[in-house]
Amino acid sequence: MNNKVTIGLIQLACGEDIAANVEYTIRKVIEAAQKGAQIICLQELFNAQYFPQTVSVKGYELAEPKDSPTLKAMSELAQSLGVVLIVPFYEKEAPGMYFNSTAVFDADGAYLGTTRKNHIPDGPQYHEKYYFVPGNTGYPIYQTRYGTIGVGICWDEWFPEVARILALQGAEILFYPSAIGSEPDHPELSTRRIWEKAISTHSISNGLFVAAVNRVGREQEMTFYGGSFVSNPLGDIIQSLDDEEGILIQEIDKSQIEFARNLLQFLRDRRPDTYGLLLKQEALR
Repeated sequence: MNNKVTIGLIQLACGEDIAANVEYTIRKVIEAAQKGAQIICLQELFNAQYFPQTVSVKGYELAEPKDSPTLKAMSELAQSLGVVLIVPFYEKEAPGMYFNSTAVFDADGAYLGTTRKNHIPDGPQYHEKYYFVPGNTGYPIYQTRYGTIGVGICWDEWFPEVARILALQGAEILFYPSAIGSEPDHPELSTRRIWEKAISTHSISNGLFVAAVNRVGREQEMTFYGGSFVSNPLGDIIQSLDDEEGILIQEIDKSQIEFARNLLQFLRDRRPDTYGLLLKQEALR
């Protein structure tokens, strides 16, 4: 098996026209594939502006089922380009039941499954608990043509337990589609460096590659800072984007995973028999 794999991350600004956002994204996916990308990941809720800034029942109208025209088009796109495509979307499972989800399509266009966001934040201009049911898919991994991958969606990426579970199941690359930007209660603060440090650290703790993709630009009252990046199994950020639209193309060598895990034996020296407190909701006092 070839250990070399090329990742593509699509960092875009979203306008108000959903159809235009989808068409623009498709053009960028094609461009990424032409540049050699084999696994391509889109940003969280890629086809619309970040609607959880406000609470409105009309937001539910943006949700779509897994067999929607958008997802069908993405499956066909993956097949035509011969790429693995990771597509975050607002999923309608049933009336009144909506998830923040990501569908994964293999390089032949086959639907491999959906990851639903497990950790749902709620805060000023991040009113996600109004829109999303907590995920019920657990933490699946996907065996793709180019490697074994896992997906955590935005707030999921901050939790080390998610990365560890995906790593223990055999994930070689963790993809984190995100929508993160300004903090309305602290307009002077940018969390970009905090985000970058917290997420890239999963590479070290689990000896694998991390690819995080964020949206960018001004949407209503929020500004998204981009900063999409790839980190290697020793936690080095080997490439990142700035606060403008862009396509990140990065070749990785999966043989670095074995080197890192043999050097830093975190998986060998785990003591799950001592971790019972992690299964308790209440804090230790």
